[in-house]
Amino acid sequence: MTGLTHLDDDGRARMVDVGDKATTKRVATATATFTTRPDVIALVQADGLPKADVIATARIAGIAGAKRTSELIPLCHQLALSSVSLDFAFTEDSIVITATAKTTGQTGVEMEALTAASIAGLTLHDMVKAVDPASVLGDIRLLEKSGGKRGNWTPEASEPIEAPVARTVRPRTAAVIVASTAGAAGTREDLTGPRISAWLSEHDYAVDAVTVVSDADVHLAITAALGAAPAVLITTGGTGPSPSDRTPEATQPHLDRELPGIAEAIRTLGSTKTPTAALSRGLAGVSGGTVVVNLPGSTGGVKDGLTVLDGLLDHLVAQIAGGGAHE
Repeated sequence: MTGLTHLDDDGRARMVDVGDKATTKRVATATATFTTRPDVIALVQADGLPKADVIATARIAGIAGAKRTSELIPLCHQLALSSVSLDFAFTEDSIVITATAKTTGQTGVEMEALTAASIAGLTLHDMVKAVDPASVLGDIRLLEKSGGKRGNWTPEASEPIEAPVARTVRPRTAAVIVASTAGAAGTREDLTGPRISAWLSEHDYAVDAVTVVSDADVHLAITAALGAAPAVLITTGGTGPSPSDRTPEATQPHLDRELPGIAEAIRTLGSTKTPTAALSRGLAGVSGGTVVVNLPGSTGGVKDGLTVLDGLLDHLVAQIAGGGAHE
């Protein structure tokens, strides 16, 4: 579909007629990220704010918002929602809101899920504004939907990536991508990107750039970096189980060959120090001659990843380029 469905032939806004559409089960999941100070996060988790029951209130507000979406968004249809659920995941300085809406009907529930996540986030702001009026609500987006004639949809599916093609990489060059919504917003200092860049420089790789992007934009950054054909691309961040962590999903479509042993070695080394290292979903592989490695977003995870790469990166790059010993 290339046209805007909410415009008629004369370019005027209209409500789409869904009367002839099939009635199917529809599900949509959306997310939003509420960023604040670490001490405020601690207060929310401890119910220590003047307005208590912060998460419970935000959850109820999100459900109520989903039910009233058609009153807020002029061209939305009124839907009989069968379910609206909201989950809240905590990081050091943010709360990631995930909202899922369900119905059985003739049109989707994307706007209901997005509204639920947004209203829940705005409610969080209202609840904490007395201690942090500078808190930020952002990264509001659809994660996935199902139902209707198009079936299942994810962000990756909307931007199909052609199969990797062989290309001539630039020898001894590298790119670094940091997936950090807070880092991209300037609310957190990035320590991992410079560390990776310095390590690559010590190993005689010329680093094109250290690019800091939000989790939502990491797929665009990876596509752009690979287009410049570096010999090595290392990412950090976005490898965990949080709904906002999308680096493996953004990486996988580009890989023509995976190197699971590298990812497993990084997880194994990390697990000797912290059990949470097992939660990393990072990938490693080759994309058109470029070695691609996902590292965790913590400084400890980056240290472990670089320790693993220290003994094999040059050998791997040489083999990909057609040289190097094979024993």
